[in-house]
Amino acid sequence: MAKLETYKEAFDRAGISRRDFLRFCSYAAALAGIEAAGLSKVVYAFENKPRPPVVWLHFQECTCCSESFIRSSHPLVADVLLNKLSLDYTETLQAAAGHQAEKCLQDTIKNFPGQYIVLVEGSVPMAGDGAYCMIGGRSAEDILLETTKDAAAVIAWGSCASNGCIQSANPNPTNATPIHEIIDKPVIKVPGCPPIADVMTGVVTHVLVFGKLPELDGQGRPKEFYSRRVHDTCYRRPYYDAGLFVEAFDDEKARKGYCLYKMGCRGPVTYNACSVTRWNEATSYPIQSGHGCLGCSENGFWDNGPFYQHLASFPGFGIESTADTIGTAVGVAAAVGVAAHAVTTNIRKRGQIKEAKEESVNSSTNSEGGDQ
Repeated sequence: MAKLETYKEAFDRAGISRRDFLRFCSYAAALAGIEAAGLSKVVYAFENKPRPPVVWLHFQECTCCSESFIRSSHPLVADVLLNKLSLDYTETLQAAAGHQAEKCLQDTIKNFPGQYIVLVEGSVPMAGDGAYCMIGGRSAEDILLETTKDAAAVIAWGSCASNGCIQSANPNPTNATPIHEIIDKPVIKVPGCPPIADVMTGVVTHVLVFGKLPELDGQGRPKEFYSRRVHDTCYRRPYYDAGLFVEAFDDEKARKGYCLYKMGCRGPVTYNACSVTRWNEATSYPIQSGHGCLGCSENGFWDNGPFYQHLASFPGFGIESTADTIGTAVGVAAAVGVAAHAVTTNIRKRGQIKEAKEESVNSSTNSEGGDQ
């Protein structure tokens, strides 16, 4: 079995300073959700652990996951993961082609069994003996089974690989299938269309530092990034609580930034870090840009009715709920939920106003009595 160099050795070979190496370690720790007290473990890991070879497979997809990944908000981390990680095979980014490219893949599988990481982007078409996605004369299914057989970890990038996504929408003519339904080993799902770049980097960093899978929820998603709903951390949440909603994308309420729930926003039933981590160097995310959440990190979002209709259901309020405890189809009808919430809010406010008035009157009467 071939010997792998460590990250520190790769940094030294590239002429990168100790200071930049420590900066990389601190960025990586932050992205993986590791506290400052654990930074020394991260430094030790990157100084001593071998950097595993990585195979990045592409099947039925639009390459948006790769596009998202290379736009990480921490260029140093993205550079190390892409250039220092030993990215041995990826149809999109590699310079090699044809037999040379396929040799890189076969050499990685042969020389580093149990050490390499497989990143999968795209669903696998199972219909027509795999004819809908052939690479080098082989079906996507054959390539996936061979490549993941001896992998140390398998990560499904995006909703295509995690859930099937648009390709699997009814009637699913190619029988597009997510990765976990094909291979017989654990799969880390990082759904989203596309997933957030820093979430992708954080998941890979966790695997590299700890040598094991991160803690996953009931759907196989890292809890570090998929434990809270977009709704719970959305800056428009106060407008929802106040019963202030956008009624049309070009109305005055939209210009004031009111809640997009009535425009079909799936934030209340979507688990992702969009409103916290954001895209494009943490610049923005769909809701901040004025468009409701489509729920792209949730299984079946593509067949869950028209995007711009009210939600079919709502799993209640409060940030204490998780994907494991409530699912995505529990609660009351959207129209009833919104109406009830607005009525409750108004009743409470009217009660508070009435109490304030009564206190004011009593205070005034008492004051007049004291003057007499």
